[in-house]
Amino acid sequence: MKKFTPKKFPFAKAYCNFFGHKLKVSKNVTNHIHEYQCANCGVEMTDTANGFLARLTPRFKETNDYLAKIHQRRKERFYASAS
Repeated sequence: MKKFTPKKFPFAKAYCNFFGHKLKVSKNVTNHIHEYQCANCGVEMTDTANGFLARLTPRFKETNDYLAKIHQRRKERFYASAS
């Protein structure tokens, strides 16, 4: 996905505070966990373990990267044994 550069950032932030974020999937970590980015203000969010959305902190980013590696390995192992 393209790197987001906010236009007129204070207005976008005020718009999101009033109307809510327009979240779009920026990365599929696993089948159930995704990373999202707001189309207006550029805030990044992710799914948590209990199903809610939380801001994407460096700790969540690291956890998502680790989960993506595990998911990729399991997927490769599953399709290798199925062939």
